[in-house]
Amino acid sequence: MSNLHIYPGPLIGKTTVPADKSITHRALMFAAIAEGVSRVRNYLDGGDCRATLSVIQALGVEVEEPEEGTLLISGRGLNGLCEPEDVLDCVNSGTTARLMAGLLAGQRFHSVLTGSAQLRRRPMLRVVGPLRGMGADIGGREEGRYLPLSFRASRLQGIDYTLPVASAQVKSCLLLAGLYAEGLTIVREPGPARDHTERMLAAMGAPIHRLGPQITSERPARPLDPLDISIPGDFSSAAFLLAGAVIAPGSRLTLTGVGVNPTRRGLLDVLVEMGAEIVLDNWGESGGEPTGDLHVYPSQLRAVTVGGDTVVTMIDEMPVFAVLATQAEGVTVVKDAAELRVKETDRIATTVQELRKLGAQIEERDDGFVVEGPTRLRGARVYSHGDHRLAMALAIAGLVAEGMTVVEEAECAYDSFPGFERTLARLGVKLEG
Repeated sequence: MSNLHIYPGPLIGKTTVPADKSITHRALMFAAIAEGVSRVRNYLDGGDCRATLSVIQALGVEVEEPEEGTLLISGRGLNGLCEPEDVLDCVNSGTTARLMAGLLAGQRFHSVLTGSAQLRRRPMLRVVGPLRGMGADIGGREEGRYLPLSFRASRLQGIDYTLPVASAQVKSCLLLAGLYAEGLTIVREPGPARDHTERMLAAMGAPIHRLGPQITSERPARPLDPLDISIPGDFSSAAFLLAGAVIAPGSRLTLTGVGVNPTRRGLLDVLVEMGAEIVLDNWGESGGEPTGDLHVYPSQLRAVTVGGDTVVTMIDEMPVFAVLATQAEGVTVVKDAAELRVKETDRIATTVQELRKLGAQIEERDDGFVVEGPTRLRGARVYSHGDHRLAMALAIAGLVAEGMTVVEEAECAYDSFPGFERTLARLGVKLEG
């Protein structure tokens, strides 16, 4: 798949979605510093997680795949990672870069993190600053604002740090560094952010504790237990299919085994507020993460205003939320979402630019966008900008656009949703490319 040609139509049937990318990243990294062999089932075999896998292997971690979809990871313990022979390439993955920074800051060897040209434009000072406050010896381009970053052997001290904005990546980075620091590390959150790190490390026996908005981390008194985990379906991937079924007439869709962690399901809650007909049942748990099945039907949506803490719980879903807003009655407003400007692309600018090509009435704001709906979209050639979430959002827009929509360079969808186009085809969508 390079260019994806998509025609309007419903989504009909039952399907799973790829494993959760955020949880896969963490399972791979945390298994690397556990004592013993971890078993990670149903991991996401996508571009970003492959970057994390490559990095831990370069640090001396042995990984086997005894059967498709299952990894056996031989952890080297907290202090057993090896100095890499070459720079560590995070490719396009900001999660890999920012979380690995927390692990590498406390090691007794020299290492360098780099990535693609796209990743080297993304801000890193948000993790470099507090890590330096813990005593980490970090060098980097423009004083550490951007990759590449170099790490030299350091002795870390605990820190009491208040996040300027809620960020799961910065929080996770500091909690990981806290495992190597003298004294207590305290991270204070101004609002909710993904809590996968706290859940997983605590399950492994790490001294990670939460009291309200405060999370603490400190050096473990014993080795971390290995993982035995089956990764749930990624809600951020499910969001594209969910959105398509809500707006495409005639859809009847069931998504099974989806992760519905409260810190991730903001889009689901907002859709219910907008009047979407979605049923959640078959509750379960996987690796401490809540899961369930989603039954989705076409719905008449009404406009809403999204801002504040809700933005954090649906930040990755904002491009496809913009698509939903084009089909809602009234004026939808997204604010407090300036973080979108420093994702894989400036997702405010690129989302607005590309949806306008389809006829959307959407205006850019400094910290979000405003959409007037409902609007009849028209098929056109649109561009992914190399951003996997924008590519998939534009494909979903094609389900309700008149005529054919062409998403150029749609292969980037593989970063988080391998087989995206095959899944659409199985659900009855007419595709080319």
